[in-house]
Amino acid sequence: MHGANTEKLRIMSRTENLRSVRNFVAAKARQFGFSEDEVQNIILAVDEACTNIIKHGYNGNPDKFIDIMIDASSNVFEVRIYDTGRTFDPSAVKPPAVQKNMQRHERGGYGLFLMKNLMDEVEFVFKPDVPNELRLRKYLSK
Repeated sequence: MHGANTEKLRIMSRTENLRSVRNFVAAKARQFGFSEDEVQNIILAVDEACTNIIKHGYNGNPDKFIDIMIDASSNVFEVRIYDTGRTFDPSAVKPPAVQKNMQRHERGGYGLFLMKNLMDEVEFVFKPDVPNELRLRKYLSK
């Protein structure tokens, strides 16, 4: 999947840097040919992923790195996000109780749920001694 279409962005783990991530991803997704709705979905999924890394993976530590790499080839738009924060078990994350949370006005717990609903594929790669990797894939419908 590596090729001439690989673009990279590195940010420090601070929420104020998420705007540059959104702009970076939006520009590439538009260029790839997604509709504006799809572009917004991809931005939201990436934004959620990076927010989770900052909040949970890095416990709010502002001095860590998050690397965002976009690989766009044929009909696959893949955003890979790398960090060195705390890992978790994605299969242990329960889907949010939307009704209950709305009644209690609770926010949070939607990150993974949103990513899975907004993207075609969501894959976590956790291996010892290498950065955590999250792959978010969206297919360009013909």
